[in-house]
Amino acid sequence: MNDPIREAADALLGAYRSMTPIDPLTPKFTDAPLSAAYEIALAQVQDWEKNGDTVKGHKVGLASRAMQRQMGVDQPDFGHLTASMFHLENAPIPAGTFIQPRIEPEVAFVLSRPLRGPGVTVAEAAAAVEFALPALEIVDSRITDWKIGIFDTIADNASSGGVVLGSKPSKLADVDLRLAGCNLHVNGELVATGAGGAVLGSPLNALVWLANTVGPLGVTLEPGHVVLPGSMTRAVPIQPGDTVVATIAGLDSVTAVMEGTDK
Repeated sequence: MNDPIREAADALLGAYRSMTPIDPLTPKFTDAPLSAAYEIALAQVQDWEKNGDTVKGHKVGLASRAMQRQMGVDQPDFGHLTASMFHLENAPIPAGTFIQPRIEPEVAFVLSRPLRGPGVTVAEAAAAVEFALPALEIVDSRITDWKIGIFDTIADNASSGGVVLGSKPSKLADVDLRLAGCNLHVNGELVATGAGGAVLGSPLNALVWLANTVGPLGVTLEPGHVVLPGSMTRAVPIQPGDTVVATIAGLDSVTAVMEGTDK
């Protein structure tokens, strides 16, 4: 691992500890390939694992056109989901866990068999999914004011922050993920709508993309792991005390409760 990559990883790890964002990394890595950004992200994951955290899945970021337009990028990315990122539905989520959080409604896939690319097909991906759950992903950025390019968000573990899973599993055969509509409410107000088709045509396509992207890097999507394929709507900023509900047709709903500042 060369020094610039280690320094960038340490800067991002420091942002987690201090809850103070850092300047964008892109100007320091103008000519660097995106593989360098993934090296920075992996260095952080390795640090978390050394300190007792464990990888429980992966996420696809920036999978929808809405998210790509919002963040000014033109391709998906991926990040790791660790055990410490998962929060129980309806249980207060400590607001101090995040720097500048936003929330996204997603379909969560739970795998029953391993997936490793390249060459994974939609049929193989569907067969590997044990069930789907409604989910809310809390994205966060360790980069000041979300001033990120694709290099920044990849290096920052795809802007991962937290995950809340719903509690009603559904079989893929029972729902058309392409047509499944989604309503996102914050404190009872409808703030965004979307559909599964916004995620690379279908959330399953995002799962295929992920398996075929991480496979050449030596990563297998493991049984029992959670895969978040991407947001069905734009990301919505949230504050301490907010209650967020995502309702996805065919998958029921999921609720995230942000702890208030007085707790």
